Amino acid sequence: MWRSARFAAVLVLALVLAGCGQTTPEATTPQTTGALRVWSPAFKSGGTIPTRYTCDGEDVSPPLRWEGVPEGAKSLVLIVDDPDAPVATFVHWVLYNIPPDRTELPEGVPPTLEVPGIGLQGTNDFKDRRIGYRGPCPPPGKPHRYFFKLYALDTTLDIIPGASPANVERSMRGHILAQGYLMGTYGR
Repeated sequence: MWRSARFAAVLVLALVLAGCGQTTPEATTPQTTGALRVWSPAFKSGGTIPTRYTCDGEDVSPPLRWEGVPEGAKSLVLIVDDPDAPVATFVHWVLYNIPPDRTELPEGVPPTLEVPGIGLQGTNDFKDRRIGYRGPCPPPGKPHRYFFKLYALDTTLDIIPGASPANVERSMRGHILAQGYLMGTYGR
């Protein structure tokens, strides 16, 4: 009986320790999982996204920078979403097949299917399903969080330009080598 009690205690301890290594985007510090570090010269992590990059301003994409892309990465994917949207997580931007040697995106990536030297863009979750970036545009009330999630993949995605967020996420499964994110807030 003593052995089975000791075994149960060891098993519980192992399960607790295994759970300690899990993180959610909100709990990760610094803002990375794996090896990627993502930041913007336009706003600090956890800070307010300037109006310029929202529907209340020019609605252009902010400049982004990153480091730590692992060896063996074949492409990068950027997904910008709002988990605080009223109904479900709302996607504001999908950019995929970014070259792995790229370390930044300029401000104002044009809303075209293919952006030379940068990658392919998918649709966002706005009603008109536009291609490219559409900035924060929350309803009045508490500020929302916007996650600029960058993924390093071991493949390039074999999907057409203009893919839906769900199609891009489905195609990424099993290919993520590293990921990181930058979170900004915006309220109206």
